[in-house]
Amino acid sequence: MKRISVVIVNYNTRELLSHCLERIQASQLDRQLRIFVVDNGSHDGSVDLIHQHYPDVELIVSSRNLGYAAANNLALQRIHEDWLIRGKPAGDSALLLNTDCFVEPDSLQITADFLDQNPDCGIVGPKLVLRDGSLDLACRRSFPRPINALWKLTGLARLFPDSPRFASYNLTYLDPDQTHEVDSVVGAYMKVRLSAIDQAGLMDDSFFMYGEDLDWAYRIKQQGWSVYYHPATTVLHYKGATSSRQSYRLIIEFYRAMYLFHRKHYAGEMPAAINCAITAGIIARGTFALIRNLFRPSRAKKVN
Repeated sequence: MKRISVVIVNYNTRELLSHCLERIQASQLDRQLRIFVVDNGSHDGSVDLIHQHYPDVELIVSSRNLGYAAANNLALQRIHEDWLIRGKPAGDSALLLNTDCFVEPDSLQITADFLDQNPDCGIVGPKLVLRDGSLDLACRRSFPRPINALWKLTGLARLFPDSPRFASYNLTYLDPDQTHEVDSVVGAYMKVRLSAIDQAGLMDDSFFMYGEDLDWAYRIKQQGWSVYYHPATTVLHYKGATSSRQSYRLIIEFYRAMYLFHRKHYAGEMPAAINCAITAGIIARGTFALIRNLFRPSRAKKVN
């Protein structure tokens, strides 16, 4: 029987975690469901919550915050090993899900059906909407190539959202209610075929938080798989709820991830002078974000 293994990384989001699990357990599925929670050193009672109220959830506890990629890998390694033992069932998938993402009863089934119906698809993600009803732009993206990163960082993407050239990173010129092949969806809800993971490997834990989903999609596409945005189901994303406690560190990690992704996938194709200019731009933009965050009221501080 086909199986979906859901992996949720938790760090001090006890109430969100409980709501997230309730929504997952209410899913209507034609296949087995296995749920992992990887606790990243929480101190808010999250572990006790799982023990007391969710005995069927497979809990992995880390004594410290390993970061998003490394924590996911703790569960993904188990899922992959079990998949090998079971004879590599073609329809099995892993779903990365944030604690601040709340699925509908049919969300897991719809994205699972899409994988079944599209054997070239290695990754699929749904339409994510924010609390105000607007589209979470991260749910369908191009890779941050130097040119489209430039349009985004200079504000041209915001000024010309309907332009295929300037809006090439967040793809705002595409119809949000139509299925599209994209470079990447977001790790907040990222369903990945286990066959693709088997070929591309686990997430790169040199990314602490941010960028690891883009890097994973890049490596999976290198293996010949496709990535799709599929808005037949909509998932609510309380964006920022899982990253509000370490705003300064996360700003640094956001721009560090940009640097890591460029160095890993594009730097080797470019002259040294261009690479230096890109690195300097990332440092300058990150420094500006830190300074601007310093003067914000504490309730408004966020990653930019």
